[in-house]
Amino acid sequence: MRKFQLLFALLLCAAVAEAAPIPQNAAVPANPQAQQNVPQNQSMPASETLSPEVEAKLVQEVRHQLVMLPYYGVFDNLTFGIEGRTVTLNGQVVQPVTKSDAENAVKHIEGVEKVINNIEILPPSNMDDRIRRQVYNSIYSFGPLFKYGNMAVPPIHIIVRNARITLDGVVDSESDKNYAGVRANLVPGTFGVTNNLRVIPSTNDKKNKKK
Repeated sequence: MRKFQLLFALLLCAAVAEAAPIPQNAAVPANPQAQQNVPQNQSMPASETLSPEVEAKLVQEVRHQLVMLPYYGVFDNLTFGIEGRTVTLNGQVVQPVTKSDAENAVKHIEGVEKVINNIEILPPSNMDDRIRRQVYNSIYSFGPLFKYGNMAVPPIHIIVRNARITLDGVVDSESDKNYAGVRANLVPGTFGVTNNLRVIPSTNDKKNKKK
């Protein structure tokens, strides 16, 4: 039985949008697809092994529902895994409503029979809120990283817990990853930075290399 752990941040490595940066918790409201009623004797077990086509469709729909959450932003990080018809949600969010919204959106997807919600709600902290704002400004106002702020949901996610910073998400190059780590380290009053950013070249970069 194959088990997929797909980082939700991979959604966000698309080309840079033309619009100005959207506030970190701004997104269009979710519109979960209603789950079809299946007769009890036709229901498949949650651990059923899906065909690659069905599994790919389910992955796409879960990602879509999560990216449409109304309060999901750069200070949150969501991941999910799929095993059969069971979806496991992981990650960290600032607002409790984001955790419940994620579960409600995913459990109404056709083909999902069980949702395990392991999303962590970060503890409220004025100090952490200050650090989040300062790290955001330090990273997204820096010239080489400014382009990422123009995306609908900026791809560098800033997770702060007890003054410890974790950067998650994707960037176009190793240099951008290093820049983000350096910029986060410039913020005073923190207890360290963990840089988990992944490098995924943009479509334009791949085209340029082929020329």
